[in-house]
This record gives sequence, C-alpha cells and structure tokens, in this order.
Amino acid sequence: MERKAVARRTTNETDIQLELVLDGKGVYDISTGIGFLDHMLSQVIRHGFMDLKLSCKGDLEIDCHHTAEDIGIALGRAANEALGGKEGIRRYGSAFVPMEDSLALCVMDFSGRPYLSFEASFPNPRIGDLDSEMIEEFFRAFSVHSGCDLHIKLLSGKNGHHMAEAIFKAFGKAMDMAVSLDPRIEGSLSTKGMLE
Repeated sequence: MERKAVARRTTNETDIQLELVLDGKGVYDISTGIGFLDHMLSQVIRHGFMDLKLSCKGDLEIDCHHTAEDIGIALGRAANEALGGKEGIRRYGSAFVPMEDSLALCVMDFSGRPYLSFEASFPNPRIGDLDSEMIEEFFRAFSVHSGCDLHIKLLSGKNGHHMAEAIFKAFGKAMDMAVSLDPRIEGSLSTKGMLE
C-alpha cells in the first residue's frame, strides 16, 4: 500500500496544493515562489527518498513569512496523514550531514508529541530570497502539524547557504529513517501499543 497524502491549504495569505509520497524515489516538482526554499525542499525530498508535488501562491509582496510557515503546516499535515496509525515505522531517525564548512545534526521522533529544539544562527538575515529566521519557523510548523519531536543543531558553519543546506539534508535523511518500515515491528513501536 502506497503511503501518500494530499494537502490543500487556502487562506487569505497562501494557496497551497501538495502531494507527498513517503516511499518515493526523490522526485519533486516544487514551486513556492521563493527560489531558495524550493532548493532546500528539493534537498529534503531527494535525500529523504520521498516524492513531492508542491505549488504555493503566497503574499510575497508582504514578505516570505506566511509562505514558509504555511508550507511547513501543509507538509506536516501530509506527513501525519501518510503515516496513518504509524504501524511498523521505525519512529526515530537521526542524521549528521556535512556541507563543506558546515555540519548539521537532525534527530526526530514521530511520537505524536510535537516539540522543536532548533539551535542554529545564520551570519546574514537573508539567504537568497528567504529570511533566515524563517527556517526555524518552517520546522516549527512541520513539528506541530506532524506530531514530530524534532531536534536540529548546527554544529559548525560559516557560509549561510551551506549551513541551511546541511540542515535540510539532515532533516530529509533523518525522516527517511524515521518513516521507514521495519518488519520486526508489530503494531506501533511503543509500550503504550499506539502512537498518536
């Protein structure tokens, strides 16, 4: 059975259509209106072996806040829906990823208890056409709406592009691990017998 979900989010600020396949091949068609965010999301999908179709029209004439945050919301909801009852998933995922001068760590748990710990500071307020502070907001929105306990830590780095790319790649690789199925797991990997 293919684990996938479709999400639609339409507000006065954004219009998002998204289709996520967890067991994919790293294929993506992404158009957010923010070139650097497109680039970062493509890293997540390619290195996480998922497939993603994403279209967003946002109020970029104001700034990139609503677009980045609402995409995190939609992607989180889609991931949660695609995981269903979370039967058989490894649940936990972790990855260290280097990107030249930068090194990032991402650890996650699809426990149903959202939490974000984000330890990263960027040298400039913008990376391309994305406000660097919106990287944390994207991950916070994903965590809350996917029910994921998410810890991201930038261990080193000087170049903002490399720093962000290491973070997004680590997130993709950790998610690939966390959502993968383990034939040894019967039901949910929890002493409670369920993951919410």
